[in-house]
Amino acid sequence: MPVDPQIQALLDKGTGVPDTSTLPVEEARRQYEGRVALMAPGPDMADVSERDIDGPGGPLRLRIYRPAGPAAGPRPLIVFYHGSGFVLCSLDTHDGMCRHLAAGIDAVLVSVDYRLAPEHKFPAGPDDCLAATRWAAANAEALGADAARMLIAGDSAGGTMVAVTAQRLRDEGGPTPAGQMLLYPVTDYIDPGTPSYVENGEGYGLTTKTMRWFWDHYLNDAGEADNPLVAPSRAESLAGLPPAYVMSAEYDPLRDEAENYGERLRAEGVATEVTRRDGVNHGFLFWVGRVQRADDAMADAVAWGRRMTER
Repeated sequence: MPVDPQIQALLDKGTGVPDTSTLPVEEARRQYEGRVALMAPGPDMADVSERDIDGPGGPLRLRIYRPAGPAAGPRPLIVFYHGSGFVLCSLDTHDGMCRHLAAGIDAVLVSVDYRLAPEHKFPAGPDDCLAATRWAAANAEALGADAARMLIAGDSAGGTMVAVTAQRLRDEGGPTPAGQMLLYPVTDYIDPGTPSYVENGEGYGLTTKTMRWFWDHYLNDAGEADNPLVAPSRAESLAGLPPAYVMSAEYDPLRDEAENYGERLRAEGVATEVTRRDGVNHGFLFWVGRVQRADDAMADAVAWGRRMTER
């Protein structure tokens, strides 16, 4: 279908903005942080707090969201990894997304401020996400949450962290999440690429050039691309992973690799819902509260999360 008019209006506002791939890292980070002012505020929470835990590379910052309203008992637990291209974004850029997930699923949500490249190249980010997930599960009771009803969730490169963390938890001693939510995830290296890189590589926000810029900053060398902790679709087996929700966007260079990963999960016996959101581009969930199709997609993701965490 054509690009949604509300999305097209946002794309038009970005006309003339330099492609991320042309910017120094610090300027690109400022550009992305500046988008926060354009986003609709997320739901109110009963409490939002931060704390540092001992991480693999030193103190690891977490932001903990507790929804408003009474709880009949321990709430579900969500561990969230923000999108970043492995280089950009922060707890703040994804504050709204975290609030919508926490409120919609009625869950305690722990957002992970994992280390970013190029200062911290692979495997710093995945190591932080694994450590934070294990900390959250081990401390669920103190958080007012139930570790047996834990979801891991993330968008874009945060979706990579979801896929990688799920595989590591399976292979490295748990704990086992109740589900994994991958929102327009990166699941493979940019080469050889997929048809959606050709179809959507320019004109829809995220570009092929920017994806290559991300990968060049993240990896120590291109030879790491075959490592399934880099490109989770290259894992030998996906069997035995937790149920999955995989969302793709029609006008996203990453569309095909997201859908291919979801279909492979399904083929290897993992209960998986794969949903393509038509008319929208990569990152469209930033616009919940501004774009109706983003509202609808968030509602569907939340509904899946509620089903996975029912008592």
